[in-house]
Amino acid sequence: MNRLKNKVAIITGAAKGIGKATAGKFLEEGAKVVIWDVDVTAGKATTQAFQGEDKECLFMKVNTSDFGEVTQAAEKVMEQYGQIDILINNAGITRDASLKKMTPEQWQQVIDVNLTGVFNCTKAISPYMVEQASGRILNAASVVGLYGNFGQTNYVATKAGVIGMTKTWARELGRKGITVNAVAPGFIQTEMIGTVPEKVMDMMLSRTPMARMGTVEDIANAYLFLASDEASFITGVTLSVDGGLVI
Repeated sequence: MNRLKNKVAIITGAAKGIGKATAGKFLEEGAKVVIWDVDVTAGKATTQAFQGEDKECLFMKVNTSDFGEVTQAAEKVMEQYGQIDILINNAGITRDASLKKMTPEQWQQVIDVNLTGVFNCTKAISPYMVEQASGRILNAASVVGLYGNFGQTNYVATKAGVIGMTKTWARELGRKGITVNAVAPGFIQTEMIGTVPEKVMDMMLSRTPMARMGTVEDIANAYLFLASDEASFITGVTLSVDGGLVI
């Protein structure tokens, strides 16, 4: 407990799924958590559920693909708390289709959120971390960003891009006291996974040594470790949390 005491964390896409579980985990560990999401209803419900006597959770409607909106939101967080210690670029969407069937609109939608959104948030928030000479930036990658996946040209491109940006930022920001890492989940039980055909899921489970899907808590625990002081000498890493799927 209290591994993140007095830390301020911004978690994008935290109204549901992995982001929500991570927000809950960070609050338990003493952090003040700011949720950035476009889903107002879910975001407010999550915040209300987490808010407690010894927990401070704030929701802000933020479209991470809009740099101006992100910049303004970051300024408001600084005005309220005076610091931003942790950024988790978790927001992401899918618009799956084979290359033959994928439309330019499907391509661009995923690029805007999953890749440009990560750039926007890091671009807006990293200067505050540089000024305070400390910070943790954690990016949501995916095992498909490492190995590809049928029908996910757009999604795979963004996750591979995130892995590349993670390594680049680790080099650029390390001397400023900031670590930058990525987590690459395997198949995790979330709403997003509901779009995957059953036969594909069965195949993935048969290839997973742990013989189960991951939970949102599995990923939240990985984020917690990388955000903690225990991971102060780890940077530029993409940590696969996939039950051994890619062995």
